[in-house]
Amino acid sequence: MPETIAAVNGIELCHETFGPPDGRPLLMIMGLASQMIWWDDELCENLAAEGFFVIRYDNRDAGRSSRMTGRVNLPLAYTLRAAPYSLADMAGDAAALLTELGVGSAHVVGASMGGMVAQTLAIEYPSRVRSLTSIMSTTGNRFVGRPSAKALAMLLSAPPRDREEYVDYLVRTFRVIGSPGYPFDETRMRERAERSYDRGVDPGGTARQLAAIMSGRDRFRALRKLQVPALVVHGSKDPLVHVSGGRATARALRESELDVVPGMGHDLPRAIWPRLTRGLLRTADRAEITNRRA
Repeated sequence: MPETIAAVNGIELCHETFGPPDGRPLLMIMGLASQMIWWDDELCENLAAEGFFVIRYDNRDAGRSSRMTGRVNLPLAYTLRAAPYSLADMAGDAAALLTELGVGSAHVVGASMGGMVAQTLAIEYPSRVRSLTSIMSTTGNRFVGRPSAKALAMLLSAPPRDREEYVDYLVRTFRVIGSPGYPFDETRMRERAERSYDRGVDPGGTARQLAAIMSGRDRFRALRKLQVPALVVHGSKDPLVHVSGGRATARALRESELDVVPGMGHDLPRAIWPRLTRGLLRTADRAEITNRRA
């Protein structure tokens, strides 16, 4: 399916699907300042070949989805929890997109901020989530999942001004936050950065997404109440969201499997795709067994 714009939840979301609509629905939610194409085409095609109906989309303020409004004061977002919109609003976008596509419920996977949105979707709309996979994310507890000083400095650095600077910025960023246990594929990163820039980038949108993260509350207790099969994937060497965030997420989710990947940082190297795919299949199978028993 080509990229399509859907009017949902008062905004427009750009989305794309892979595989047959009668496959197992798999909703994929990307992270801060990241577009749906960061779920690599090949990975999505591989998941579709395993029987999933893969749905990926640009979050609000990313890619070809709606640009929001509102100025951001990050210190106020952190201290007063004031932001132009919340993670709950973004979870509402995801639920509305499923409705638009005629999907009652889906296996939901989110990476980084996308993991936070996925967790919130499971909390706010439990009937829409068949299983939950949270990758390199955290619970919102401010004492776990904290970034290293170097990663935080990169995150808060001045935004690039043009296409060339943007590409170079992403290459530098992922040399810092990427996976030290795997080869860095600069060619792939440059291609992704060029494609992302051409689809549309907005530093103001990134700031609003970051404010949504910083204004969020600890989800541990709410996650503890969920009865949903879950997979938590985290890199042992993640400098942006420390592995303690993943461990806390796994402790919160009663029916979770924790997979700490040695040498993985804050990205998804091609070499771990088979491991991730097997985990998603296991989790989806667990959910279906649970539903049949229920």
